[in-house]
Amino acid sequence: MRVLGMISGTSHDGIDAAVVDFHHEGTALSGAVMHTQSTPYAAALRARLAGTLPPARTTMAEVCELDTLIGQAFTQAALTAIDTAGPVDAICSHGQTVYHWIEGGTAHGTLQLGQPAWIAEATGTPVVSDLRIRDIAAGGQGAPLVAFLDKMLLTTSTSTRAALNLGGISNMTVIASDGGLSAYDIGPANALIDAVVVERGLNSVGYDRDGRIAAAGKVCEPLLRDLLAEPYYRLPAPKSTGKELFHGMYVRGALDALGVHISDADLVATLTELTVQTVAAAVRAAGIATVVASGGGCRNPVILDGLRQALPGVTIVLSDDLGAPADDKEAIAFALIGWCTMHGLPANVPAGTGARSARVLGTITPGAGALRLPEPLDVVPTSLSLTSAR
Repeated sequence: MRVLGMISGTSHDGIDAAVVDFHHEGTALSGAVMHTQSTPYAAALRARLAGTLPPARTTMAEVCELDTLIGQAFTQAALTAIDTAGPVDAICSHGQTVYHWIEGGTAHGTLQLGQPAWIAEATGTPVVSDLRIRDIAAGGQGAPLVAFLDKMLLTTSTSTRAALNLGGISNMTVIASDGGLSAYDIGPANALIDAVVVERGLNSVGYDRDGRIAAAGKVCEPLLRDLLAEPYYRLPAPKSTGKELFHGMYVRGALDALGVHISDADLVATLTELTVQTVAAAVRAAGIATVVASGGGCRNPVILDGLRQALPGVTIVLSDDLGAPADDKEAIAFALIGWCTMHGLPANVPAGTGARSARVLGTITPGAGALRLPEPLDVVPTSLSLTSAR
């Protein structure tokens, strides 16, 4: 079955897509990555989306309009992928998270925009969407769902290892040497850096490309100390967070409380060091020997070199080594989740999200004609080998 997975992450900069051709034999699953792409949001849409995110106030009219506009943007990305890679049997669209409702460490709800009916109507293909809420309804955090892919990719190692995603938020899946698993959001990876870069107009692309701004600055130790005092970092797993906590006003509040003015470069350097220190602390606490990293933060040498310096006894490699390109791993993960849903298989990891038990995720919007699903499978695959068909 060929599945197109699509997601726009917490950096809300565009849509990542991956077409994967899956084949299964017993508990072993293989996937040929046929095509990957990244489609930036139009500048006006990204600005409009950013203007509605917490702590900003918005209206139901704006939510409705964004649901349509983001759905149409995902539709165009899907059409481009299908035009390049050929027809697919199913599409799994994560959409764009705009709010993740956490109180007292408990997830109560989540909202992703990007109306899937637009995708189904234009492509004629069934669309799996609304993926996180079933895990939350079952008592989980609804995140990180990528742990399902991580678990399958990291089955071959016998040491304690972790899959680290450096997106807007950093999250990690830890697999202990005895096979035990935990997964959780660590804190901001690029979220605060991006917020400052956008707010202060430091780079038109909206992020610190190649870490150049951070490299030109010096860490403000008093500000870093105050930021590291954030209570979230000391919460036990499972836990999840997002831009509901880590946003531009969060940075301004920290600066106001400290009562100092620092340069733009020093501020970006400090926020980059915050990412390095929070991730390194989580890796050390879990006793991890090998980190397999992915996400946009992998392209920031200040972050990646900082982690290697902070973790001298830890091997850090990119997920490319496991067949999942670092920039595309989340899109591949949602293609995998879509494959599972179409086959009636659960795709959450209760040990990672805290859900009571495994659940089939998402809802299905039919494509053209009657909805025809494959025969449900009885066995959930436990391993996945990825290859590139390009």
